[in-house]
Amino acid sequence: MRIVVTRRPPGDALDMLESAGQVWLWKEDRSIPRQVLEEQVPTANALYTMVSDRIDRPLVDSAKRLVVISNVGVGVDNIDLEVCAERGIAVGNTPDVLTETTADTAFGLLIAAARRFRGGLEYVRRGRWDGWEPTRFWGNDIHGSTLGLIGFGRIGRAMARRAAGFRMNVLYTARHRQPLAEADLGTRYVGLQELLTESDHVVIAVSLTEETRSMIDAAAFRAMKPTSTLVNISRGAVVDSEALVVALRTGEIAAAGLDVIDPEPPPTDHTLLHLENCYVLPHLGSSTERTRVAIAELAAENVIAGLRGQPLPAEVVPPAPDSVFPRNRRPLAG
Repeated sequence: MRIVVTRRPPGDALDMLESAGQVWLWKEDRSIPRQVLEEQVPTANALYTMVSDRIDRPLVDSAKRLVVISNVGVGVDNIDLEVCAERGIAVGNTPDVLTETTADTAFGLLIAAARRFRGGLEYVRRGRWDGWEPTRFWGNDIHGSTLGLIGFGRIGRAMARRAAGFRMNVLYTARHRQPLAEADLGTRYVGLQELLTESDHVVIAVSLTEETRSMIDAAAFRAMKPTSTLVNISRGAVVDSEALVVALRTGEIAAAGLDVIDPEPPPTDHTLLHLENCYVLPHLGSSTERTRVAIAELAAENVIAGLRGQPLPAEVVPPAPDSVFPRNRRPLAG
């Protein structure tokens, strides 16, 4: 069995894979070039991939021996699930193990952006702090405010648990309503329009699909409060970057915290990188040693199970076509 690994993983993942087959590893500390990936895939029985690797139909069609793909991460928008289903190729990802760490990152971004930490840090660093002033760097409260969660999966629910400690009122919108989770976490299900207009802070935690691509657009920003904060920990393309620039510059919203951005990585002259009220992190939501090692090893377990013809510990099931965010949705009221 030949296993193609597109980036050196942490922990014992590589040893686990080598015990299951012949491993070909891209050894450089950068994303594997497309041409190299295309050269390696035709003889691969398994792919151990990163979320930055594009596993599309032409690539999968060239892999006649492929039986399993395991993505190091939760999102699988980089993989053509339709062609994998047609070919009977199992696809795995790594949910659960990164939930709490990613939620920590999201809440950290929320606090930093809403309370204007970036401006305060730069103010001190540049030697401009000359004493206390009652109105300097006013931000917006987290405690007692209303949090709107777009998406109510594992990470969304983890955010709701954290919000309880800040006595926040939590609204959510998702593909399906979750009455049991509502009762357990004290949240309330609303439509997207109501969530945007009523929330003081909005956190995006949905998968990237054709239904969610650019769902937070100019109309969505017009619906939000001018004091609101947007946090995105899902995929950059869920948010219209150009519309976000306008919203931050004109005061349609107060601040944004982004662990993901479109494009990713962005060019150094990308406007969002240079706005004081926009916080951009390099997709480090799950970046702690314990969590990243757990992710890498779960991805390896997926590969091993797939090669043995066994159910994957974390197998991806393509989403149902129905959505609370239909592609032909009517524009949000401005």
